[in-house]
Parts: sequence; C-alpha cells; structure tokens
Amino acid sequence: MTLLTSCRPTTNEPVSDDAEVLVESIVDSTLVGIDKDENGCLASAGYTYSKVNKECVKAFTGIQLNPINKPTNEDETLSVYVLFDETGDKAEVFMPSQQSMILTREGEGKPWIYKNYQLIPYKGYIFKDGDKILYAGDGEVGQKVTGSDKDGDE
Repeated sequence: MTLLTSCRPTTNEPVSDDAEVLVESIVDSTLVGIDKDENGCLASAGYTYSKVNKECVKAFTGIQLNPINKPTNEDETLSVYVLFDETGDKAEVFMPSQQSMILTREGEGKPWIYKNYQLIPYKGYIFKDGDKILYAGDGEVGQKVTGSDKDGDE
C-alpha cells in the first residue's frame, strides 16, 4: 500500500509555457558549472581559456597594464592582462572586451608583435598599436591561477 501526501494544493490547470520557462531559467542559473564556455572554463568563477597555455586561467592574475590615460587605474575592467607561454616567446593579451590576441617575438629582448600591436618590455611593459601607446604597467605578475573551480582540480 502506498500513501502520497502533499502540502501544496493541486489543480488540474495546465502550467503555462511562461511558468515552465521561468522554472527552467531558475534551475539553470543555480546549477554549478552551467556557464562553462566551449573549452570547459567556468566564467562565473573568472576563468577564461588561454590559447597560449591551453588551459582555463584567470586572466586578471597576469601582468596588469593600465590605460595610458589612467596610469593609477583602479577599475580592473579597463586594464589589459598579459600571460606568457612557458618559453616566453608568445604573449597572450586579454583585452577589456574579453577577447585575446597572441603576440610573438623573434628573440629575447625583442618586442612581441601581432599586426600593428606591440608589447615592449620597457620599465615593465608597454602595449602599443602602431606608434600610439595604449597601456603600460610595471610588470608585476599576479599568482597564476589555472583550472576550473570544480571539485578535484588543483
């Protein structure tokens, strides 16, 4: 014998499509990991995919370069962040738009270049578009954070 009880009154009215969409939206927004990108990076935890390191990283832990017109910038969303590959021959620059570009250098002491863009090691780093300096910073590196914030990752 089975006995079912409920604290909620039931009706025979069908649930509207709007209500179903709302419930699905609430469920989707509360599921852990639901906002992973195509590379499995957890955006809500600040991770993005690094093309040069081939893993999920927190770009803001790279070298921060501030807009040249705001050298003491405290709004990190206006800054660019630079991560290097293991050899140091490639630099990935994460732009405020969340897009990144990869610059390469021909040898130690030379700038990293992509099209008109240059990353120049000078009193830290300078990021230029042609002759125009866009960003600069002292070269301080944050702690590199990788992974995806899911259980078992280190």
